[in-house]
Amino acid sequence: MGLDIPSAEQTYGWKETALYALGIGVATDPLALDELPFVYEKDMRVMPTMAGVLAHPGFWARDLDTGIDWVKVVHGEQGLVLHKPLPAAATVIGINRVVEVIDKGLGRGALVFTERKVYEKSTGDHLATVSQTTFCRGDGGFGGLERPQPAPHKLPDRAPDLVCDLPSQANLALVYRLSGDYNPLHADPAVAKAAGFDRPILHGLATYGIACHALVRSVCGYRPEQLASMGARFTSPVFPGETFRTEIWRDANVVSFQVRCLERDVIAISNGRAELRP
Repeated sequence: MGLDIPSAEQTYGWKETALYALGIGVATDPLALDELPFVYEKDMRVMPTMAGVLAHPGFWARDLDTGIDWVKVVHGEQGLVLHKPLPAAATVIGINRVVEVIDKGLGRGALVFTERKVYEKSTGDHLATVSQTTFCRGDGGFGGLERPQPAPHKLPDRAPDLVCDLPSQANLALVYRLSGDYNPLHADPAVAKAAGFDRPILHGLATYGIACHALVRSVCGYRPEQLASMGARFTSPVFPGETFRTEIWRDANVVSFQVRCLERDVIAISNGRAELRP
């Protein structure tokens, strides 16, 4: 809980903003005029989930003296609160901390909850708060007070109100990794095979970004400033080249969602909840 995760500073410009959008499959159709502002420097817009890669502290579970068996960690959940629209170019600072640790028991792993607050350096404006739950599969049984695990958001018990299908390119993971996640699991077939996959898998945060694109398209009218928050649980690995169907339920300003890979009928992201600005 008292681990000192170093803060990080990052300067980015329109090219990095465009690269992030391309890495989550935006503008696969060059004639999709609503998507062009996310990849073209004129009157540029920013996908809200880009906050997840800004001023990132790196693989601190491995690089710092944590005691975590980092080989067995799995990305469990991701959350995001947007306090202001992300600028297309800026210098940002990320302040990181461990929020909570839950021991699930010997042989059952542990949950580590972390938070990163992203600030614009020149103004001091708090742009976003990024939260993450990491499932440490090899680290249960360390003791401590019993703490309840937060319950996931429950999806409505009715057919989706909206459905958004987004294709992905076969090389999408190779593009997304250029935004900062260089894990070879997403690029090297030999590493993927050693991990039990027949080919490199797509980053969880890339799938999360695809879900964000679906929400920005379907309920925000391509106005990213309408999205106030977004959180979800990762439930299955996916592959570049698959088609992602985001199933959406809207109840006033609360949006529930899940992401399905159509080719294998696998739920990749579940228990999704987003809030829209009035």
